[in-house]
Amino acid sequence: MVITIDLFDVLKLVYGLALFLFGMDIMSDAMKKGAGNQLKAILASLTSNTVKGFLLGVGVTAIIQSSSATTVMVVGFVNSGAMTLYQAVGVIMGANVGTAVTSWLTGLSGLGAGGETVSSILQWMKPDSWVPILCLVGLGLTMFSKKDRRRDFGTVFLGFGVLMIGMETMSNAVSVLRTNEQFQSLFVMFRNPILGVLAGMVLTAIVQSSSASVGILQSLTTTGAITYGAAIPIIMGQNIGTCVTAMISALSANKNGKRAALIHLYFNIIGVLVWLNLFYLFDYFIDFTFVDYAVDMWGIAGIHTIFKVLCVLLFAPFTKQLERLATLSIKDSKEEENVNLLDERLMRTPSIAVKRCEEVAVAMAETSCEALRLSLKLLKSYDKKIAQKVREYENKSDEYEDILGSYLVKLSSCGLDEQDGYEITKLLHVIGDFERISDHAVNIVISAEEIEDNKISFSEKEQKDLKVLSAAVNEIVGLVCECFGKNSVLIAEQVEPLEQVVDYLTEQMKMQSVLRLQKNESTIQHGFIVSDILNNLERVSDHCSNIAGCIIEISGHGSLLLHQYLGTVKDNDANYSLAYEEYRKKYRFLAKEAEGYDTEKQKR
Repeated sequence: MVITIDLFDVLKLVYGLALFLFGMDIMSDAMKKGAGNQLKAILASLTSNTVKGFLLGVGVTAIIQSSSATTVMVVGFVNSGAMTLYQAVGVIMGANVGTAVTSWLTGLSGLGAGGETVSSILQWMKPDSWVPILCLVGLGLTMFSKKDRRRDFGTVFLGFGVLMIGMETMSNAVSVLRTNEQFQSLFVMFRNPILGVLAGMVLTAIVQSSSASVGILQSLTTTGAITYGAAIPIIMGQNIGTCVTAMISALSANKNGKRAALIHLYFNIIGVLVWLNLFYLFDYFIDFTFVDYAVDMWGIAGIHTIFKVLCVLLFAPFTKQLERLATLSIKDSKEEENVNLLDERLMRTPSIAVKRCEEVAVAMAETSCEALRLSLKLLKSYDKKIAQKVREYENKSDEYEDILGSYLVKLSSCGLDEQDGYEITKLLHVIGDFERISDHAVNIVISAEEIEDNKISFSEKEQKDLKVLSAAVNEIVGLVCECFGKNSVLIAEQVEPLEQVVDYLTEQMKMQSVLRLQKNESTIQHGFIVSDILNNLERVSDHCSNIAGCIIEISGHGSLLLHQYLGTVKDNDANYSLAYEEYRKKYRFLAKEAEGYDTEKQKR
């Protein structure tokens, strides 16, 4: 069968498709960037509740206009351990419904002329009427707005305008086929459901977007040659073809990441098999007359949406079984599989990737702080198991820093808004300090081992003083871990006065150690060990000060003028002075201070 069509019409069709895909791409990117904080808030509230996961999938996909992009993100979350496979089921089901929004938007271009019969309200619904206005608004926001968020939404408007122009161009290009008999007979072939499903599947696999392939099918409806009977199997095939992107993305994922992609595939394949067979079974007995009617753009959008909703209704009672099917398809191995903490797939939506980095950084902070807390216990009573645990935490903290550092550098080159840029700057600064805290924890373990091996004992006064200092360091580490986890400036402001008290206590203990050496009350080896312990504790408090200052400056002021902040807060902040005095009273040595040591010089 030969279909004759003018070369220029083919070029016009390709041109329209290019505009359509380009418009969808820039609209999707701008929406992801502009709505980044909202997406992070939604994901933060994600629970194992399937209904909430479903609504999350619908909402996110409606925003970014791509079920493939949402599913790729889900694969990334499952692959990194941020989302369980069961949580992924609901989100994937929602993503399949959310992608139907695009078909209704593109269907707007099907509101034809008919000026005499169309009311004034309907006339304004035509894209010819309001898309130019939308583009002008978008151009104004993009060129003249100073705020990134407004410029992002200006880009969304421009992208949607380009998408609609591409849609109209494709429709005009294929309009010459309206009276082409060969073309009309071609679509009669697709009344064969197997051929229709294959055609929709191949087309969508090529463009890697069900929204785009549905849009192409909508543009072809202007020929009047496509019937409901031909459109139904094609649309169902398009839903299978859209799984290609997630399947490709899952090739480098771990077992659970691959399972998440399979859930998306099974959802659509089983849905097509069940509903297509039921449709033709009922058609055989009832003889649906509408299958021979020509379908329009709204009809395509309706079929697309109805199929999505029916699939959700089919699988709603069987979410656990769907998860089980994916697990049976890719079985667990005996060896535990390493989890990729930060998946590069998430970089497709930078705000989501930043959120995941925050979660991993908090895990790193908790690991480092726990290492320090355990090491302080060894100064009271040495335990070989605890010492080994501290070293394991230190190694884990090192791994966190390597993974986070590399990932954040890559992420910083993606399209970030101002807030996400500040967040990456903060994370890059603090992960080094948290890693050093774990290093100092291991140094304290080494000192505890020397004390144990050499049978070194501390005087009663040294033990009491070290207990006070350890309590102060424990508190400052706890404050930093809490303020970082909650991103709380209020808690962070409590760190610096306590850091000054820790400095005061360590300097006092150093002076007392020197005086004991001068009086031959201790050995040089004893003095070296005490000095090492004190230096490590003092440096831990310094790193805590750096972290808290970074949180205050970036989260509170959007800058990193740490030295300026420290100077200002010590000289001019009444709350700082009050907190310092309270900590001085809380952490003070009960024994008499070293003779001739001017403690007031330590106050800064």
